[in-house]
Amino acid sequence: MHSLSPSYSTTLNLNHILSLNRVAPTRITVKCGYGFEPFSRSDWQSSCAILTSKVASQERNGGGSDHVPAVNGHKTAFTDLKLIPIGNVSVGENNKLLQPKPLSISDLSPAPMHGSSLRVAYQGAPGAYSEAAAGKAYPNCEAIPCDQFDVAFKAVELWIADRAVLPIENSLGGSIHRNYDLLLRHRLHIVGEVQLPVHHCLLALPGIRKEYLTRVISHPQALAQCEHSLTKLGLNVAREAVDDTAGAAEFVAANSLRDTAAIASSRAAELYGLNVLADGIQDDPSNVTRFVMLAREPIIPRTDRPFKTSIVFAHDKGTSVLFKVLSAFAFRNISLTKIESRPHRNRPIRLVDDENVGTAKHFEYLFYVDFEASMADVRAQNALAEVQEFTSFLRVLGSYPMDMTPWTPSSSIENIQ
Repeated sequence: MHSLSPSYSTTLNLNHILSLNRVAPTRITVKCGYGFEPFSRSDWQSSCAILTSKVASQERNGGGSDHVPAVNGHKTAFTDLKLIPIGNVSVGENNKLLQPKPLSISDLSPAPMHGSSLRVAYQGAPGAYSEAAAGKAYPNCEAIPCDQFDVAFKAVELWIADRAVLPIENSLGGSIHRNYDLLLRHRLHIVGEVQLPVHHCLLALPGIRKEYLTRVISHPQALAQCEHSLTKLGLNVAREAVDDTAGAAEFVAANSLRDTAAIASSRAAELYGLNVLADGIQDDPSNVTRFVMLAREPIIPRTDRPFKTSIVFAHDKGTSVLFKVLSAFAFRNISLTKIESRPHRNRPIRLVDDENVGTAKHFEYLFYVDFEASMADVRAQNALAEVQEFTSFLRVLGSYPMDMTPWTPSSSIENIQ
């Protein structure tokens, strides 16, 4: 496990990610807000193969070969290393070859939900709600802030992080469309979900009263979720959107803006030395954001606890197939919890010729569906088999445990200063 030294001044950005493709293959140095120590590419790939440089017993058995195969799809530059497939042998003390260990029930269980060994990427600055969601999903994890959603996806794909925790929908603001698009663009798997009550605060520099404010900045959804509350507070202020809530608080503090407040969490106030002018300013106390946990590999679905499965599909003949797809789930009494349509980027418009009325233009869509069933459930398997008959494209984004954690609504406006 490589140590991370916290630094709240910067976050992982796209330049840090892209720089991985420009360094020598034998050593990689990642410089970001949470600075990794240099480590070799073989460390990243240790979960795919057991690497050893000198195994005397293997050499005696003729195992030495000049050919070095690819590891996890990447050509390795370590020509002096020998690869031992995990499925054949393992290396014990004194380089003795051991028989493979039989699988146990723990090998077939989902990855541990707890532990400090996980590096979790999230979008936003420290103090963001996504950071809180990462902490709820993986307590004691090492959180890696990223400046964009896309960077968080790439961080997991390039083994900089083990997981990513990203928002997918809010009970007031609706779907986060950017992340729906990125789920399809990247090859990560949804391995869990977490629902986080959102508790907004109005933050300003110490000594500033709300009467001094001329501007409030925050994420667009946070501004929308506090619109009526800001009016109730009697604030005649301009409202300006920025990338994230914690970033807004950091911006106010870093620039000593005495006429500007930020909408963010109470943790952001602590991190950046701001005062809470008003606590709980969300318009609806039942303000919850749902986050998904992403990993490079899927978990094995089970039936001993409530599971949810997410899919995306399309059809080359438009939306007429949607009713048939939904019927496949209704017939098997499988509840759908979410359906979302997004433009089909590869073919956004379909032309329909008709000699009487000319050429009609129809929009093409991808459909994202969440349903309450595990892929280990025969009902879900049969439903997807039927869906596949009607669709030209079908992909399972993940089958994962549902978040069953009870929660209580946030309080309304309190402690106005």
